Amino acid sequence: MTTIAELRSRRDTLSTQRSSGVARVSYDGKTVDYRSLAEIDRAIEVLDREIATAEGRKIIRQVRVITSKGL
Repeated sequence: MTTIAELRSRRDTLSTQRSSGVARVSYDGKTVDYRSLAEIDRAIEVLDREIATAEGRKIIRQVRVITSKGL
């Protein structure tokens, strides 16, 4: 089982690589080549979900806004 610290470390590495524009990420002696920034974004989202689950919280992906003119 992966610890929260390891998941956060992986996420930080991906975020750093994404901002630098490099599509190759290395961690724990492993190297992963991504084809696009969208693929890195998806990997970051997966790690965010895994971190949230490990911490016992939910990620809210939908926000509803209801308005009226008061007429």
